[in-house]
Amino acid sequence: MTEAPAEPFPFDAPAEVYSSTGLGARKRPMSYRRFPSGAEAIRFVIEELPQLVQRGTIMEVGDGRYEMADIRALYDSEAYPLAKNT
Repeated sequence: MTEAPAEPFPFDAPAEVYSSTGLGARKRPMSYRRFPSGAEAIRFVIEELPQLVQRGTIMEVGDGRYEMADIRALYDSEAYPLAKNT
């Protein structure tokens, strides 16, 4: 998302994550995972996906679509509800 959201991010809403397996995403398959909450999806993307894969990752929550910079900002925000693996 390039504009500031009008409402707070729904961390408890179901989320879907799509990621490519690296460079040349057009030639490589996408992986897909569904999560019971946006917070869990964000944790997975930041804490478990390799950086190379993160670049091609998109998260969808409701009608919102979030690219990697958005996902990182949500993880770093004070509103993020889960404990962080630091």
